[in-house]
Amino acid sequence: MRTALRMMIPILLLATGTRAQQQQSSVSPPVSERPGSRPSGDVSPADYKIGPQDILRIDVWKEPEISRSVPVRPDGKISLPLLNDVQAAGLTAVQLAKNIRDGLTRFITSPQVTVIITEINSRRVYCNGEVTRPGAMALLPDMTALQALSSCGGFTQFARVKDIYILRTEHGRQVQHPFNYKDVVKGKSPDVQLQPGDIIVVP
Repeated sequence: MRTALRMMIPILLLATGTRAQQQQSSVSPPVSERPGSRPSGDVSPADYKIGPQDILRIDVWKEPEISRSVPVRPDGKISLPLLNDVQAAGLTAVQLAKNIRDGLTRFITSPQVTVIITEINSRRVYCNGEVTRPGAMALLPDMTALQALSSCGGFTQFARVKDIYILRTEHGRQVQHPFNYKDVVKGKSPDVQLQPGDIIVVP
């Protein structure tokens, strides 16, 4: 009887360990994400250009008084101690870190600067008019007008789906791009891939 028990104990331990490993592998580590927290579209994180309303984390090694989270203002600049206003929009995180480092060399010996984009708010599209849930949304990778419209909860009973148009800023002025919903869903017209700042208007 004791011999049989001794043979069973390793088997039970092995089974318990295997089950624990299976449970551990099935649980993903917690991820802290917010809507719009990643660069979207065909832009890789390294190539992403900072835009207005993005939130940045500026870390200067051994300089807690300078390190902080800052929003990019509508004029494209951020405010930092010692440097005052720093241009951020239009730059990558690496380029901005270099500019900050160069500026701080007047006050700090060999500053080490890291810039992290914690929230992407500049890459958004908007849906207005006769939709159930109008408003702004994060521009997801390769998002099209159809996908955005479905995220808006569909149309109201008064929507003129043949007369939808997309407002897009081109060369400093807004241009209307017609979007016939019925033709698109039937395959008669191509869907439209959205760009940051596009406004879908459903009359």
